[in-house]
Amino acid sequence: MTTAARPVPTARTTTAVREAGDAGAPTLVLIHGNVSSSAFCDRLIEDLAADHHVLAPDVRGYGDSARATIDATRGVADLSDDVAALLDTLGIEGAVDVLGWSAGGNVALQLAIDHPHRVRRVVLEAPGSPFGFGGSTGLDGRPVAEDFAGSGGGTANPAFCEALKAGDRGEEPTSPRTTLRTFYVAPGFTFAPEVEEAYLDAMLQTCVGDDVYPGDTTTSENWPGVGPGTTGMNNALSPKYLDQSGFADLDTAPPVLWIRGDADQIVSDTSMFDLAQLGKLGAVPGYPGEDICPTQPMVSQVRAVLERAGACTEVVYEDCGHSPHLEHPERFARDVRAFLQG
Repeated sequence: MTTAARPVPTARTTTAVREAGDAGAPTLVLIHGNVSSSAFCDRLIEDLAADHHVLAPDVRGYGDSARATIDATRGVADLSDDVAALLDTLGIEGAVDVLGWSAGGNVALQLAIDHPHRVRRVVLEAPGSPFGFGGSTGLDGRPVAEDFAGSGGGTANPAFCEALKAGDRGEEPTSPRTTLRTFYVAPGFTFAPEVEEAYLDAMLQTCVGDDVYPGDTTTSENWPGVGPGTTGMNNALSPKYLDQSGFADLDTAPPVLWIRGDADQIVSDTSMFDLAQLGKLGAVPGYPGEDICPTQPMVSQVRAVLERAGACTEVVYEDCGHSPHLEHPERFARDVRAFLQG
């Protein structure tokens, strides 16, 4: 069984990490996504530990890691620097392989950009766009509005944030449990009851507030009336601060395996978490139209940057949502192992 997360004090913060496998084997770092933790990687850790020294940290403010403010003006660099500090503290030298899921994919890209000597190969699982989440459009990630309206902490559903903060285990439409069932996986996928409870536990460990999730917010004269603040995860993912197109400009970009599901509702060219898309569907009032506020082609933006970088393999799983490693665990582990050993 996967070991419990243990606290590791580093030069930056205290990072909780799950660890498995032979310490002499090649190191693989697993980085979880938003409103989750390394607990979501429990089976994947076990599946890959036979061939790798697996490290699965909780990012700051999530899981069992210390609550520490995310400086969003650095994009996700606080989180990638935390990973580098963890590797330093554990005495892991040389390049490691990195697997990032969802927002963890952005952390993986940032680690490769800022610490290229640290990264050998990258697996991106349903990664966020290199141009952030919300507020951008086009394959070049240009902002929809000058103040990057439609991105940042204010884009999170307030009812969901309150339910998360309250530890709500109910089944209301905006509850964490319903969000897990509806958006983390494809329609029709069900978790075993004890697995669902464990993942819900992990979601409810998220530190809610201006410092971590979703972050602070500002008002905007542009639709939908909110813009990015300066702290917290959702602001770190705003295109105001996050532009990872530089990954394609690295002297030697690491090989990338990109795995995504064909039914992903979170990272999509028609994302149900993009306020412009929701406005287009009539779910958010006052939408000014596609000419003024176009939707964000998230998947196409990822592809544009990775194609420019070269050495990328894109694999699309059918009947799969935002979590290929949960929905198709055997295939996912097999594909990742083949790529890392290839």
